[in-house]
Formats: sequence, structure tokens, C-alpha cells
Amino acid sequence: DSELDQYVPWNRFYYSTLYIEPSMLHSKVASPLGVSACGPVGHMSPAKNAHRVLRKTRTRAAQAPTTSNVNSVESVGLKDVPLKSLFPDAPPPPGPNSPKLKVAIVGSGLAGLSTAVELLEQGHEVDIYESRPWIGGKVASFKDKDGNHIEMGLHVFFGCYFNLFRLMAKCGVLENLLLKDHTHTFCNKDGDVRELDFRFFIGDTKIGAPFHGLRAFFTTPQLSTADKLANSLALGTSPIVRSLIDPEGGMRDVRALDDVSFADWFKSHGGSQASIDRMWDPIAYALGFLDCKDISARCMLSIFQFFATKTDASALRMLSGSPADRLLAPIADYITARGGRIHTRWGCREVMYDEDAAGNPTEVSGLRLTKAGQEQIVKADVYVAALDVPGAKRLIPQAWRKDKFFDNIFELVGVPVITVQLRYDGWVTEMKDEMLKRKVGAGQAYGLNNLLYSADADFSCFADLALTSPVDYYKEGEGSLMQCVLTPADPYMSKTNDEICAEVDKQVRALFPSAKDLNMTWSSVVKIGQSLYREAPGMDPFRPDQKTPVGNFYLAGSYTKQDYIDSMEGATLSGRQCANAIVADVPQLAKMAAAKKEVAAA
Repeated sequence: DSELDQYVPWNRFYYSTLYIEPSMLHSKVASPLGVSACGPVGHMSPAKNAHRVLRKTRTRAAQAPTTSNVNSVESVGLKDVPLKSLFPDAPPPPGPNSPKLKVAIVGSGLAGLSTAVELLEQGHEVDIYESRPWIGGKVASFKDKDGNHIEMGLHVFFGCYFNLFRLMAKCGVLENLLLKDHTHTFCNKDGDVRELDFRFFIGDTKIGAPFHGLRAFFTTPQLSTADKLANSLALGTSPIVRSLIDPEGGMRDVRALDDVSFADWFKSHGGSQASIDRMWDPIAYALGFLDCKDISARCMLSIFQFFATKTDASALRMLSGSPADRLLAPIADYITARGGRIHTRWGCREVMYDEDAAGNPTEVSGLRLTKAGQEQIVKADVYVAALDVPGAKRLIPQAWRKDKFFDNIFELVGVPVITVQLRYDGWVTEMKDEMLKRKVGAGQAYGLNNLLYSADADFSCFADLALTSPVDYYKEGEGSLMQCVLTPADPYMSKTNDEICAEVDKQVRALFPSAKDLNMTWSSVVKIGQSLYREAPGMDPFRPDQKTPVGNFYLAGSYTKQDYIDSMEGATLSGRQCANAIVADVPQLAKMAAAKKEVAAA
């Protein structure tokens, strides 16, 4: 069963062939889509389809729950998390006389929000400072002047996002996650759609890990028979096998592979280049915005061991609508309801600190913040930099770089990424029915309702948000809203928005020739010069712990040391680890705060 079964009432039903017509899911918020009309997963000519074997397949669809069982928050993920490091224990409730600290957090992404939630529940006073007009960091979204939701990226929630699910359960927004069919869908040029299908039932019995994964890889038409055999050899000699019986040992083996690229590791274990080209590169781009020759084997195998050992880890969910409304606003409400404060448009310009006789920083004494010509000095007992890599580099005083702990952060660099949204006057991924392709009224959407990968486009992952996230992105009388993530984005960063949209539109039509006569009616481009940190071989040792050498200064962010990859889950986990470090240090932090007050009083 899924780690969210206590929240999700399942409706089960059968289909007669491999090609499934998935049901649209409804969120708690009233959706404009009354009836599902998603097209089959793959529509190809008989010649292209001849090599596939039709078989009776069982699947199930989920209706999004209408309530969130907050009393079961602590059980989210506990029975499914393979490693304690991936789901830390919550600290015990504070005692009646426990010190209450004032905490200043710079950054309002998931790392900062996660840290804030944990500390507020320990009774501490928390202020979050964000330089932009909105919260969320790389998960943020906003509306343009015409009311269109603009996203910073394509946000997909894997079934192993245990810490993020826990945070969402606390804030009552698990109901805004829409479960997709348990397949990974590859869209090749000329409308050739193929699956990595994890759905495995024998009669009424659901077959789980590792057998569902073995079957998925043995039967996927995305790879040739020879490539599937080579693939099996490589993965069969990987730390994943050890993880099945010894998860901790398997993770130690995975960590030890940080200094080699996934491509080099994979091919040295018998894997084929064609497997990389047709399957693993699109997945690597989706996970870390790098291809297999540039991404660490540690990064890729961290994910694969979860997929192999936990049945629902590879299942995909997407928000019912925009991140601002369906994820971030409820978390912000949870924070403010517990006394936390969020201050937008206040940017930190300077970290003020005390030094010892040798000139080493001992503790932070304040933050200099500015907002539209205003300036203030913020004083707190504890300071947290909950930022991405470029933000951390800007915030950390240059003098601190003489300490290797801080200088290592400057070895990390971000990957450029561009998110492109294209609206059409019909349904781009509906390839079977010409009439349905142009039917944009009657409250129905048509096409592929899932995350999509491609080895034949510069956007390796994409989705039609009008289908996957209909509450905010379906518009009556309009068609698909394709959201495409350009990775690597380096060749596109210097291009104009119009040039980028024209090229992405061209590649969309190459993948779905049936959409050749549709019109693109609206577009948006968001460029991020440095997004996820570049998880290249040999970079893991440069990632810092959440606890720093400066007594009352802590770090949070998915680039910091944690056993997941740079992602929404990694950011949330880092926030929990940061809060736990602060809670463990409360006695000495309280003493430091008391000493400062005595000095100030004198």
C-alpha cells in the first residue's frame, strides 16, 4: 500500500489492455473538470505498435481525499522509509521550563519553511525574511498581470518524499496532491509513446518491490532486448541489491560512488550507451538537470535504491494547481497561526558578527536588512541561512572563507535551467481522436495525464498542466498548457524569450505531429542562472553540515549534507535536520543569549 493510504480512498477497476485511459483526479478545491476524458497512454500506428504484446493489466485510480488526518502526521512514511537518515526522529516536546529562543531565518524556500515549522512546534519565536515579494524559493509561483500562474519549474512529488508529505500533512494540504498512473512515460519523436510501467497485479494481488521494478525494466519497449539485458546486468551488480537486505550498508556503498559519474559506473558494470541515451539521460536531466556523464553515480543510485526497495517510491504525484496556492500558502498559514512571522521584500545585505582574538567568527550579532530604501538591524538568538548555493555565497562573509567549512561551499555551483510554458488552442498530447484534439469546451481535457520524459527534445521532462494540475491551469475554451524544462539550459540562456518559445514549440510538434495544426496562444519563460547545485562527481564532500563553526549560525538548504538529492524533499529534510541541530544546542544557545544580554545591560 502507498504511504498515503490513510489519506487516499482507492477506487479499483480493470482495463482490458496495456494502454490505460487514466482517470482525472479531483481536488478538494472545486475543479472545473467534471468528467475525465484523458486519452490512452500511447497511440501509435500498427506498424510501430506491432512489437508490443497486449496483456490484461490491472490499475487503479485515486480520488483525492477531502480531509487530511493530521493525527497521523507522524506515521507518514515511517513504515516505508528505508533509512533513518532519510526521516529523522522528531525531537521530544520541550519541557515547561525549556528556554525559548528568538530565531531569524533568511530564505523562505521549503528549507526555511520546514525549519520554521519544526522550531515553532518546539515553542521558539521565529521570523522569516525573504528578499522577493513571494515565498517559496525555487518552488515559488506567481501571477502575471493577466492572471496566468507562472512557475519556477516543474514540480513532481515522488512517493519517497516522506518529509515533504509529513510537512504537507501537518498543514492539511496532502489533499492537493493528485496521484498519477504508476508509469514513467517516454515521448519519442513522431508520436511514439512508450512506458516504464510499474503496475503489477496478479489477480487481485498487487505485486510490489522489487518485483514490480524488475518487471517494469524487463518489459519496457523504450529499450531493445539487448539493452534491457545490459541494463539488468548493471543494476544487478549495483549497491541496490545490497539495499534489499541491508539498506544502511547499501547506502554506504552508494555514498562511496560519489567520485564517479553514473555513465562511467553504469558502463563499467555492463550497461549500454543506448540505455543511457534512450532512458537514463532523460531521467538524470529530470532529477539533477545533468546528463549521465556529468552526474554523480551517488545521486542516481540514491534514487534507484528507493525505487527498487519501496513499492511506491517511484509513483508520481503533482499538485492540483499552482504551488503558491496549493502548497506554499497553507504552509505559511500554519506558520503564522503558531506565531511565526514572514517578512517579504526584506533582503539581507550583511551578516554582523563577533570575533575572537585570532579574528575567527564566534557568533552572529545581527543582520542588516533593507527594503525599498528602508534599513533595519535584526537581532536574534539564532540565525539560519536557508538558501540555495548562490544565495549562501552572497550571504556568507568573505572573511569566513578562511575556514574550510565555509570555503567548501564556494566549490559548489548551480545548474542553469529554463522553464517554458506554452498554451495551445487544442490538446497537444491527444493523438488518437482528431475531434477530441480540438474540443476545448464542456469542462473536459484530453491527453497524457502524467509527467513525461523525452530523449528526443531539449526539454527532457515536461507535462500538460491543464491535465495534471487542472484546478488552476485548466481554462475553459483553451487547450493544453505545456510546461517544459530546458536542461541543460546553457545554449538557451543568451536567447530571447521569443526565440526560446519558438524552438520549444517546434520540438513539441516534433514529438506530437498530431498537434502540428494547433496554434500557440500564450507563452512564458523563466530563466534561472543557477538552480539545483551541480551534483557532479566528487562534489559531495563540499556539502556543509547544518551546524556551522559559528556558534549561533546554522544552514538549511537541499545542497547541505543530507542523504537525498537536491530537490523539494532534500530541502524539507535539510530543514528538519537544521531544526534538530538547533534543538540539540538549545542549552548552550540559551547561555550565549543570556551572556549577550548581560553584556548589553552592563
